[in-house]
Amino acid sequence: MKYLKNIKYLIVALTGIMLISCDADEFLNPLPDTAIAADGFFQSDEDVLAGIVGIYDAIQGVNENRPNSTSNSTFNRGVQFEYLLTEHRSDNTRSATLEGSRADFHRYVTDANNIQSEDYYQSMYEIIFRANNVINYVNAADAENIAKYTAEAKFLRAYAYFNLVRLYGSDNDAIGGVPLVTAVAESDEDELLFTRVPKSVVYEQMVADLQEAVANLDNTYKARASKAAAQGILAKVYLSQPTPNYTGAKDLCEAIIADGSFSLQTDFNDVFYNEMNSEIMFVVRYEFAEPNESQGFSSEFTSFIRQGRQDGLNMVNPNLVAAFNENGGNRTAVSYIAFGDDAELLNDLEQPVPEEAEVAKFLPEGTDFTNADLPYGTNARLAGNDWIVLRYADVLLMHVEAIMAGTGNANTPEALSSFNAVRNRAGLADDADGVITQDELLLERRVELAFENQRFFDLLRFGVADAVLSAHSAENGYSFSARDLLLPIPSREINLSKGLLNQNPGY
Repeated sequence: MKYLKNIKYLIVALTGIMLISCDADEFLNPLPDTAIAADGFFQSDEDVLAGIVGIYDAIQGVNENRPNSTSNSTFNRGVQFEYLLTEHRSDNTRSATLEGSRADFHRYVTDANNIQSEDYYQSMYEIIFRANNVINYVNAADAENIAKYTAEAKFLRAYAYFNLVRLYGSDNDAIGGVPLVTAVAESDEDELLFTRVPKSVVYEQMVADLQEAVANLDNTYKARASKAAAQGILAKVYLSQPTPNYTGAKDLCEAIIADGSFSLQTDFNDVFYNEMNSEIMFVVRYEFAEPNESQGFSSEFTSFIRQGRQDGLNMVNPNLVAAFNENGGNRTAVSYIAFGDDAELLNDLEQPVPEEAEVAKFLPEGTDFTNADLPYGTNARLAGNDWIVLRYADVLLMHVEAIMAGTGNANTPEALSSFNAVRNRAGLADDADGVITQDELLLERRVELAFENQRFFDLLRFGVADAVLSAHSAENGYSFSARDLLLPIPSREINLSKGLLNQNPGY
């Protein structure tokens, strides 16, 4: 499906002004001359649609391996750095070396000058800026499309805020969540760009945006916002907000299940390599071998035969390998792989778990492990593997979580049905005693969704992040403390705010 890519080419054809520029100085809102250009850009339904697709372009980000793109520049990488801010800060993965700013995340030494964190923060606000622009000019669209275009932009704005508030937003109202910008600013000095509002207020805005998306979208797309994707992300928002709405999350998950539009893939491998399948609910698309439309992050997951710029940026922690040995079933072989001496340990539970296991989900296009000389194909840095934001298995496990409602266990027929569906697909038997505990649900989510950037958020949502990550840090000689549950607000943003934007505690 090349729809999004073709529309992006149309954007350039429609105007000589780079409305969707990724210039680092225009991440949060346009400078005055760009804002004026936007007035001239949105003249028709086609222009508004091009603006919407520009929002997806910001999520997709720029491949580090694109010509004239350097790894050390801030250049809107979108979701392509997300694994560093999530998986590396959980107990799932780590860098193979201790060199460079990327290795800071897994050791919990990230500071306010970290360039990957800065890029991600700016990338999410670039999504928000583009969404606000579309909402501001949406009346240029055909009348019958205004409501759905508005809902689509608000869905994407909520998606970006959800990432931001969980990574950077403090629970302490005196400190605040993140800046909440819901309209195009008058100038790049607008105080709203740098004023942190309480976390609960950010969640209220996300809920309103996603409810509007549920009401006005259908399930036509997987690579664009849909009703089901809005329902699923809203369910996760309800589970994550300061006061969880378990009933609301349960109702949303059950609406998705009852609709019947989605189903688990029979073969776990097909979830990732038979793209746009029945399990996919919302995905970021990439195109193989296209410098401007491909992704380079999956090549960074390789180490034994290095394909990326760095050496093994998402190595699997031994304790996760042990979790797969306990509960992975047929997910194990699809999720990670080991080479050389470590490969011999994979099927021998009497031996120590591999130290150099590599992520296998999302491996570069053309991967062929029967070819020892070229297992990753010929162009690993220009991979076309899509990035999955939400899939049906996640919804089934959220359904169990919503039924559990913070009590620590669930045993209803509905909870067992959803839980066992995921287990059975993995080749595992039904839950043995008919009671799903919080620990069992966390383990199931860990192995089912490993390397999909969910583990860190799961630990936060279940209220066990401090305990789990403290133990993980002590075991590995890292320096985790409670402050590391939040990333620092990037220094660049604080400097631009002229002191208005305050820093998270401990940084």
